[in-house]
Amino acid sequence: MTETGPDEAVPGESFGGVTPDAARRLLLAAVEAFAERGFHATTTRDIASRAGMSPAALYIHYRTKEELLYHISRVGHERTVCLLTAAEQSGHSVTERLDGAVRDFVRWHAAHHTTARVVQYELAALGAEHYAEIVTMRRRTEEVLRGLLADGVSAGEFTVPDIPGTAVAVLSLCIDVARWFRTDGPRTPEEIGALYAALVLRMVGGEPREADYQ
Repeated sequence: MTETGPDEAVPGESFGGVTPDAARRLLLAAVEAFAERGFHATTTRDIASRAGMSPAALYIHYRTKEELLYHISRVGHERTVCLLTAAEQSGHSVTERLDGAVRDFVRWHAAHHTTARVVQYELAALGAEHYAEIVTMRRRTEEVLRGLLADGVSAGEFTVPDIPGTAVAVLSLCIDVARWFRTDGPRTPEEIGALYAALVLRMVGGEPREADYQ
């Protein structure tokens, strides 16, 4: 089974560390179902059927449908926080660090666009405790981006009058890739990442890599 269906660019990779195999299959099936039908319209029977399992087998690994969504959200947010943190700590110039952060963040949302749609747009269906945990992780992504923008201003590489507002705008721009990206479209995830990195650097008054922008 692929991670989320025929339009996903990188099948299953984000959930490669989930064990046992049955638990992983259920997560992949849930991503597929939530992306296709939405969380509230999806039943546990539908998820189990997509995973090739009985409805009773689902409850061996996950107590509720909401718990499945929580695990999907946690894996997705852990991955994106890791990508941004790695770029932040790369040791390059601030411009290069922001370029790398946006490239990687956008590339993940394109390559895993079906998963990312569930991760980013089904958040409100989480229970209060799980929602609070995921929101904390989302705030970490914003903190990393704010830090990069502030470092760029301090270094004289960026001109950003409103760092918090700009950080929110950049994240919104990047996340929205998951909503419209298709693997049969004119650009690859890598090309979209390069394009968005150049756009963001222009937005903050930096110098994009022109070869990637054209």
